Amino acid sequence: MGCGRKIGPYDCCSIICGDCLELMRAIPDGCIDAVITDPPYGIGRDGSKASTGSHGGRKGYVFAGLDSERPGAAVFCEILRIAEKVIIWGGNYFADMLPATQKWLVWDKGQRIDQSDGELAWTSFSGALRILTLNRCALRLDVTEHPTQKPVKLLRWCIEQAKCSGVILDPFIGSGTTLVAARRMGLHFLGFEINEAYCQIARERIALVEAQANLFERTKQLRQECLNYQGEDKEGALRGELDALVELEMLKEGEK
Repeated sequence: MGCGRKIGPYDCCSIICGDCLELMRAIPDGCIDAVITDPPYGIGRDGSKASTGSHGGRKGYVFAGLDSERPGAAVFCEILRIAEKVIIWGGNYFADMLPATQKWLVWDKGQRIDQSDGELAWTSFSGALRILTLNRCALRLDVTEHPTQKPVKLLRWCIEQAKCSGVILDPFIGSGTTLVAARRMGLHFLGFEINEAYCQIARERIALVEAQANLFERTKQLRQECLNYQGEDKEGALRGELDALVELEMLKEGEK
């Protein structure tokens, strides 16, 4: 999975299982372009029973105690030491451990039901508060693997807000959504997670992104070869390969 670069002792574009506090201590000052993360809030929302309803219901998750307590102040000190650009979801739960800030990000979940209407992210930026309205049902398109998973589109918006072009670190990756968003945008990443099962889920999601990227690159190449080659036999073979890609449901018919 790594890209060949190093971030302190770690391979860039990798996922490491372990305590993020200890792992971050090995990263040099200011080495990370941006930290974008969603730590445990300490409110016990790491599991839930499956439900149905007019709002679409929700998937059930095992209560594993992953949201039983907040990270300590030392974790936030390390985050601010290694990166100038920082976005921390659930910032309202950590206000006593973070400096005052001008710019907050708001996710308006687009529904008014018996759950929270939105969530807040603390940032290290100056500037005006910004809001993204995105229906929580967007998670259905991503396939949820974690009880507090956020949509890829939301994390992509965060990266855009951070104006990030370098390495993104998420010290609490969960199912890896921040890394998926970064990889789809062609950015480098580093992820830490204490739960090995979620590390594996995140690795599988990143592997799928890589496979899709390779597939579309091959598709572009085939399109160009079809345009450049006039021989019927060669063109027929190339068209056949394109049709096979369509059958894999990874390329829309109308994109040929």
